[in-house]
Amino acid sequence: MPVFSGRDGTRLAYRVTEDAGSGEPLLCVPGGPMRASSYLGDLGGLSGRRRLVMLDLRGTGASEEPVDPATYRCDRQVDDLEALREHLGLERVDLLAHSAGGDLAVLYALGHPERVRSLTLVAGRGRALGIDFTVEHRREAMALRKDEPWFEAGLRAFEAVWAGSASEADWEAVVPFFYGRWDAAARAHAEGEIGETNERAAEVYASPGAFDPVAARRAVAGVDAPVLVLAGELDGGPLPRVAHEIAAAFPAGTAVVQPGAGHFPWLDDPRWFVEAVARFLERGTD
Repeated sequence: MPVFSGRDGTRLAYRVTEDAGSGEPLLCVPGGPMRASSYLGDLGGLSGRRRLVMLDLRGTGASEEPVDPATYRCDRQVDDLEALREHLGLERVDLLAHSAGGDLAVLYALGHPERVRSLTLVAGRGRALGIDFTVEHRREAMALRKDEPWFEAGLRAFEAVWAGSASEADWEAVVPFFYGRWDAAARAHAEGEIGETNERAAEVYASPGAFDPVAARRAVAGVDAPVLVLAGELDGGPLPRVAHEIAAAFPAGTAVVQPGAGHFPWLDDPRWFVEAVARFLERGTD
């Protein structure tokens, strides 16, 4: 994997998909938080439309662990995205982020608005803007799955997780809620999570000081790049209506809801996902 250096000297790695040949690069920020970019795969075949540059955040995948673990904090990693842009020699970037990676991408856009050509948030979190999901949101989304054979066990497990009394089996029982279809592909994808996630870094990622929503709401007016927030119909983080709220925070924001999709929409209906994102990128970068 190619590597570059962060501002503090930490060696960071990324992978590049070559399916699209000389296609425009799309910088991809993984979520988790702090999960290696391998779980993104080729984003349902989006690699056939754009050259994907998949960053392994510091301490994940093939990237080094930093000397200072405090640099795992979300806002401290904004410099890593800027270092990657410089390393690639790009004046402006198209940026795609998934889940908790959405906060990192938003903070980058707020800090470097002149460097962002477009921003795509896939099931993206809006905590940086003071917009977050709640336990009530989770329950609301879960209720949509009441006809699934695993629903009752999953709901009981979720309540145990929320109460802080969850067993390992409980944690496993709630996983199906994150996927639009709990099939073999979803199971295989879910099995990789533990090995791909830096749990120590994840605890630091959103720690106190990472976000200043008041300042972010002031700064967002300066982001003139088009922003797409893509939400899964069955996802609770964010719910579709919360995705619309995140999009509305941006001057040029729009939201779309993928039918029947969960938190990993490129797995649930790859064709729908790829067409929606590619259409936005083509329109947003004209």
